[in-house]
Amino acid sequence: MKIAYGNPLVRMAGSLSSHSAYADPYPNQEAHASGISWAAVIAGAFVTSALSLTLLALGAGFGLLSVSPWSGKGISATAAGTAAIIWLIVIQILSCGLGGYLAGRLRTKWAAIHSDEVHFRDTAHGFLVWAVAVVVTAAFLGSAATAMVGGAATTAEMGGAQNTYFVDSLFRSTTSTTTAPTPSDEALRAEAAAILATALKQDNAGEADRAYLAQLVSARTGLSQGAAEQRVSDVIRQARAAADAVRKATARLLLWTFVALLIGAFCASYLATIGGRQRDRLKPVYT
Repeated sequence: MKIAYGNPLVRMAGSLSSHSAYADPYPNQEAHASGISWAAVIAGAFVTSALSLTLLALGAGFGLLSVSPWSGKGISATAAGTAAIIWLIVIQILSCGLGGYLAGRLRTKWAAIHSDEVHFRDTAHGFLVWAVAVVVTAAFLGSAATAMVGGAATTAEMGGAQNTYFVDSLFRSTTSTTTAPTPSDEALRAEAAAILATALKQDNAGEADRAYLAQLVSARTGLSQGAAEQRVSDVIRQARAAADAVRKATARLLLWTFVALLIGAFCASYLATIGGRQRDRLKPVYT
């Protein structure tokens, strides 16, 4: 029997057979469900946020998050700062670890999936738990956490209180007689506070500002011009040192917060793989 190679149907059949080698050998193998169990992720994230807030309240109750300004009375500022950092890391380990573990145990079982892919998905579930918990805590529980730690003593308010203190020290009278403040005194203090704030933002306060501020101090306290200038220089130096201490403490706290968050992300991801392995090892029970 002769085959008509010039026949268009034969050529089409040959073309289809030649392309069949490049076709997908496993058609329709894509799963209909997503690889993420969002219910398990959200549950783990809420558990993480709730436990974080609970442990934060516990640490505040034991004074681990407070700072004493008196180095000889109770816990010192350095020790309190170290204790706060350690407790912050402990909070991340416990809360994120539990949330990640729950997400691994509560997620659905993936059938016909390679063990490496299962490990990756469990790790991703733990990381998602950590990410959602951070967003939830920052968006909804931030004010509650700040109130527990002592939100009234925020950095900005501490800076404002220190600025008020240094302005008061500028106009501190050397005599024993005291007079009630007048509206003019309030305006004088506000002007001095603005000059002091500007001086703290610069490396060196301008000579004109120093001289004018010294004139205000001299007129209000009765000091000589030289004594007033010396007081202005001392107050500016003390205020700059206090501002630098606040900035360093804030930077140190933010740095260790970053480290604690990374530890929390690792714990959530790792514990999710443990929970996922225990979930897959469970055998169904038929009654």
